[in-house]
Amino acid sequence: MSKCCGAHFNAKPFSTMNQDYERYTEADHRMWKQLFERQMQQLPHIASRAYLDGIDKVKFVACHIPHFKRETNPALRALTGWEVYVVPGLIPHREFYTHLYNRQFPATSWLRKPEQIDYLEEPDMFHDTFGHVPLLSNQAFCDFMAHLSEVALKHIDQEEVLQRISRLYWYTVEFGLIRERGALKIYGGGIISSSGESRYCLGDDVPKIDFDLALVLDTPYHIDRYQDHYFVIDSYDQLYESVTGIEPLLEAYLAQQA
Repeated sequence: MSKCCGAHFNAKPFSTMNQDYERYTEADHRMWKQLFERQMQQLPHIASRAYLDGIDKVKFVACHIPHFKRETNPALRALTGWEVYVVPGLIPHREFYTHLYNRQFPATSWLRKPEQIDYLEEPDMFHDTFGHVPLLSNQAFCDFMAHLSEVALKHIDQEEVLQRISRLYWYTVEFGLIRERGALKIYGGGIISSSGESRYCLGDDVPKIDFDLALVLDTPYHIDRYQDHYFVIDSYDQLYESVTGIEPLLEAYLAQQA
């Protein structure tokens, strides 16, 4: 499977941060355990098989926060060539997509407090790590993100184009559903890491839309509440193969704006 579509960038790494694992307190490890066990009570029935298999592959357990350098990254590099890259929080588009291009998934290292257990204004490490990292064991999914980042870097100074690319990322990597053996399953990290949205998104009264690249690029999303609808892929190969259609759709959009 091809990793990229052919363009090359001077994708130099940004300044390195460390997880600083020793600073985690017993309270931090208890919070991880509480969040982990709460989600694992429901995910075996509703999450994608690739995600569930990935939990074991990246060595996630309830009893302690993952150690990126010692546990997570050696496992990921052996599986797909990816790694977790520590960042302070939300980062600019150029930095974010450069990390993805370099097969580094940006993740913060701070963990929510008990009073934040059900709501955060920005993602913490449970969202970034528990929500996303297990699926980095799936090659087709990883190749999708690498290719998408390449397209994004081509258009990094075109805000309206980046907005459309962000919609594709949002409705797949963050809030995507997949059809497996005739049943709807969740794979988006924003859903996987949310106890409430894990239940909500599969409700009969919530619209589910078959994945259509053009429609996804045209569909705005919400950052402050559950989504109004969710897009459903049939496989991770379908997701990867869809990226070949991004450039023509973006070119058509730009021609319309000219």
